[in-house]
Amino acid sequence: MLATPYYHQVHDEIEVFQAAWKSRHAVMLKGPTGCGKTRFVEAMAASLGRPLITVSCHEDLTAADLLGRYLLKGGETVWFDGPLTRAVRHGAICYLDEIVEARADTTVTIHALTDHRRELHVERLGEVLAAADEFMLVVSYNPGYQSILKDLKPSTRQRMVSIELGFPPRQIELEVILRETGVARNVAEDLVRLAAAIRQLDAAGMPEVSSTRSLIAAADLMKAGLHPRAAVKAAMIGPLCDDHAVSASLMQMMEAYIAP
Repeated sequence: MLATPYYHQVHDEIEVFQAAWKSRHAVMLKGPTGCGKTRFVEAMAASLGRPLITVSCHEDLTAADLLGRYLLKGGETVWFDGPLTRAVRHGAICYLDEIVEARADTTVTIHALTDHRRELHVERLGEVLAAADEFMLVVSYNPGYQSILKDLKPSTRQRMVSIELGFPPRQIELEVILRETGVARNVAEDLVRLAAAIRQLDAAGMPEVSSTRSLIAAADLMKAGLHPRAAVKAAMIGPLCDDHAVSASLMQMMEAYIAP
C-alpha cells in the first residue's frame, strides 16, 4: 500500500474537503501556481482510500477526452471510457487540473455531476450514469493568472464548495522543504526568506512569483550537488520571467540571501 503523500495543513482545508466528500459535493480549489493544490488532492485521496484520476486540462481538451470514445480493436469498434466516466463508475476522485484551460463546451459536461443529480450524460452510449457514492469531482485553477476570457462561469462556480489555498506561512513552508528534500535547516531558511522577498515584488514582466514547488526544486538540485546559487537561478529565478532587467534584479536579490 502506497504511503499518504505529505501535506501540511494551513487552515481548515482538510476538514472542508472531508466534509465535502461525505456530503457528496464537488470541490473547487483556488490558488497560485505551485502552492500545493495537486499535492493536497493526492493526500486527500490517499487518506480517504479512493483512487485518484487526474486530468491536466488544455484548450484542445474535448468532451470525448473526458467521457470516452469508440475505437477500433481487433477489427471491432469498442467503447473505451474516458477518465471522468471511469471515475463515475468506480467511485474514484476525478481531479480536473486548471479547468479554465478547457473549452467551455467541455466543462458543460460536468454540470449534472455537480448538483443533486450526480449524473453523467454519455450521449454516444445513450446512457445516463449515476455516480457511485464514493465519487468526487475536484477542479482547480489559478484566479490570479486567468484573464477575464478564461474564468469559470458563475453557473459552474456556484455548484461547488470552494477551498482557497495559498503559499503557506514561512514556518510551515520551511517544514515542508525540510520534509520533502532533507536539506540543512539553514539552507531551507535562506530559500524561504528569498521567496518571501520575491513575493513582495510588483515587477512588470514577472506574472508569477516563486512557488513552494520551486523552492523544493532548488533544494533538490543542491542535494544533487549543484552550487546553491546555480540551483536557485535554475529552479527559482530562470522560470519566473524572460525579462533580462527583471532577471538581473532577481539575481542581485539572490546574492543577498544565498551564500556564495
